[in-house]
Amino acid sequence: MNSIYIVLPILTVLMFDLGLTLQGKDFLLVLKRGRAVIAGLLGQLIVLPLIAWALAAVLDLSPLMTIGLVLIACCPGGSSSNVFSKLAKGDVALSVSLTAVSSIVTLFTIPIIMQFITANAGESTGIILPVKNLLMQNVVTMLLPILLGIGIRHRWEKAAAKIDKVLSRLAFPALMFLAAVFFVQHRSTIAENFSSLGLATTALLLCAVAVAAGLCWIFHLESRERRTIVIEVGMQNAAQAIAIASSPFVFNDGRIAIPAIIYALMMNVILLIYVGIVNRAKSIK
Repeated sequence: MNSIYIVLPILTVLMFDLGLTLQGKDFLLVLKRGRAVIAGLLGQLIVLPLIAWALAAVLDLSPLMTIGLVLIACCPGGSSSNVFSKLAKGDVALSVSLTAVSSIVTLFTIPIIMQFITANAGESTGIILPVKNLLMQNVVTMLLPILLGIGIRHRWEKAAAKIDKVLSRLAFPALMFLAAVFFVQHRSTIAENFSSLGLATTALLLCAVAVAAGLCWIFHLESRERRTIVIEVGMQNAAQAIAIASSPFVFNDGRIAIPAIIYALMMNVILLIYVGIVNRAKSIK
């Protein structure tokens, strides 16, 4: 089974569903909540990719795995972060706004960052990034579905809510199916690299939480905002990373998606633990 026929439709549907949840006010909130938004975007778009690159160097990951680790670090959030923010009793409006902005901004930041990483880590081994293809794929599978979802939400709000109710329930099972397909297809490579990648992805997640907490302290954010920023910086869009890695128009190498698969599994475990800890702390108070 060619996984690209699974991942591209899943990513497109997830981005369409994200658009169904967005309104103009979600983008305008960026202007009203500048400090919190800047803290989140700094962590998501700049600090986390730098940490991923440093971890890959320290752990001496192969060029393929280095590119894969930085790639997942470049793909923030998605609608799952909004759900986790709600579970943690965070600032859901802030979470939605960060998701909206980062989903648009990463259309352009991912090609820039990945071109740099590929030039440093991959071209000596024959790994080349066709930047124009990546931009086109991002537009088709992310920007257009988001805009379509926003348009439907604006024109038919009740219908959009019903569609979102169905699609949001399918999102997690679809991602787990996608992960299972990749595990079967690349089980030998995963087994060979699991110890180093397990360490790398866990370290990246813990660094994401620490960096987010530090940024919240620097920007003097309140507790609900802090919980949201931690989740937004830690949660990554595995479907987007897998689509870029396995697409025949971009890297065309499913092995580059392996760090994203492992990160997605660790992400859900660690951030669910985080949600449990903050909710327990609130109940004790």
